[in-house]
Amino acid sequence: MITKKTQLAIDKEIARMKLREMFAEQAKPTVYTILHHVSQSGMSRDISLKTIEDGRLIDITYTASIALGEKVKDRNGQRVIRVNGCGMDMGFHLVYGLSSVLYGHEDRGGYKLSHEWA
Repeated sequence: MITKKTQLAIDKEIARMKLREMFAEQAKPTVYTILHHVSQSGMSRDISLKTIEDGRLIDITYTASIALGEKVKDRNGQRVIRVNGCGMDMGFHLVYGLSSVLYGHEDRGGYKLSHEWA
């Protein structure tokens, strides 16, 4: 019987493989971040992640949340990742973290994905 912890590890690896495969054809893939909500205190943000594949805008928020080990939330019909903190570009923080998870920290793996706000 597979434990919950083992299943989470399997799901993370599957999500990483899907995203790596999606980004494999592009030299430096771009991940677009969309800000959906900022808390009243300014200490958290709800952000979704998108990318372009074959000329179509693809929502990768759910798969990225699994790869990052973050919870995905539903915000007005959109999947979002809640990011806590302030004082820095939280969209960049999300994309850098995703890139590090996909490509590792060695050889500047955190910078293999580029980031743009949409």
